[in-house]
Parts: sequence; C-alpha cells; structure tokens
Amino acid sequence: MSEVTQVEMYGKLAGVGPYGVRPGHALITMVEPHVGHERAYNRWYEDDHFIAGAMAMPWMYAGRRWVATRDLQLLRYPAESAVARPVTNGCYISTYWVTKGRYSEHLRWSVGINRRLNDDDRVFRDRTHVFTAFHEHVATVYRDGGEGPRDFHALNYPYEGLVVTVVDAAGPDRRSKLLEWLCAEYLKERLPGSPTAMVLAFCPHPLPEDRMSYVKQVEGVDSRLTLLWFLEQDPRLCWNEHFAGLDSIVADRDLGSVEFVAPFIPTLPGTDRYVDELR
Repeated sequence: MSEVTQVEMYGKLAGVGPYGVRPGHALITMVEPHVGHERAYNRWYEDDHFIAGAMAMPWMYAGRRWVATRDLQLLRYPAESAVARPVTNGCYISTYWVTKGRYSEHLRWSVGINRRLNDDDRVFRDRTHVFTAFHEHVATVYRDGGEGPRDFHALNYPYEGLVVTVVDAAGPDRRSKLLEWLCAEYLKERLPGSPTAMVLAFCPHPLPEDRMSYVKQVEGVDSRLTLLWFLEQDPRLCWNEHFAGLDSIVADRDLGSVEFVAPFIPTLPGTDRYVDELR
C-alpha cells in the first residue's frame, strides 16, 4: 500500500464507527522501575512513552500519571496481595480512557506501535510491569449526583489523589452481585461527605497473545473488579477515616476478597518531583 493510499485511509476511517466521549475502556498500568533507574524511567515515560506509546494512539483520548511515594506505599493493604508482591511494589501507575466501542481498533494499534517502539530501541528495559491490563468500564458512582465533573473528565480535572482497589469476587458467577452491592449500597453510603468525587468500576480484559513478552497475562479476568477512586484531597489526609477496612467488609459479606488498596498522588509532568521519595 502506497503512502498516499495510507494517508487517504485516515479520512475514511474517521467517517465510520463510534466516536462518543464516554470511557468505554481503560488501560491501567502499574510499573516498578528498577532500583537506581527511577529518574531515567520517569524521564523516558513522560518525554516519550506517555505520548508516542499512549496518547498518540487512535481512540485513547485522556491519560494521567500517578505516583506512590514510600509513605503512600506503606499505607497499602492487604500485606499478602494477589496483585503486587510485595504489596509496596509498583510506585507509578498510569490511567487512560479509550472511547466506547473502539477497544478492538485501539488494541491492534497498541500491539503494532509497541512492536515498532521495541524495534526502534524506544522501550525502557529496567522496569517491571506489576499490574497492567485493559479494562471494560462497567459503572460510575458519583458523590454529588449530576453536579460536578463527569467520568470522562476524570483524567483532566485536577484531582489530588487516586485510590486503586482490586477486588476478586468469590467466583465468576458472583462478580455481578459484588458489583451490584458496591454500586447500590457500599459506595452510595460511603461517598456522601467524603473527599471522593467519583468511583469508576472496571472488569479486566485478557491481553492479546501477541502482546510484548515483558507484560504478563492478566489474572482474574472472570472474577476481578478494579475500582478507581478520584479524590479532591491528598489521600494521606483521609486514609484511616475513609479507606481502612474495606477488606473485612467484603469478607464479612462473603462476596470475595480485597486484593489491593493503594493510594497515589498525581505526578507533575515535565519534572522529576517525587523521584527521590520512592524508596
């Protein structure tokens, strides 16, 4: 196919398929830079990969990076986590929205561009993917009803904190019940008067077989829920009051097990702020 024909295809593709604003899917990727390579990793991700390996892709329309300094890492629970081993592993996390109905197209581009970046030696080797998966968006619960930013604004609005929660249902047939309880009861009671403006719930997709070899296959695709809590204040200011004890509440209801509860704060793009506070 000639270069001219390839360029013409962009005009044709833009005229077909969904192009709404809702976050139909998310890429959530938590990474641990290897010791001694934190600054180099941060610069590579912000200066190159966040753009060329994410935001420049079709149908990925919003993204934000978050960081867990050492004191934030030490707030995580449970100690024996099925997500991060040890539970403090994974000091950077990036969250991205993909347009609803465009997951398949985006995924194929993602595989293709990552192969190219790898061949062009634009992949940072001294890092470990701790928790990386594409997810389907299944629910949003708002603290203030129809007031305030919507879920499609969440990665652009200057929220001061993010809490990532991973819950494994007692079995694949129990996930829908777990989601219903979280949205209809737990979050409806928990959010009013709290610093959390909204919570988005997701179910993970398996990664494609032709993914890059350094990214491990996703676990718990039939039974797992991932929740993103967007906070209007630093999570350290409200951790004990608003985020302690979720594991025991889920266990007491025999709905499953909480495998990861972790607070983050936003990075400051273009800087190395917090890099010296990771260890």
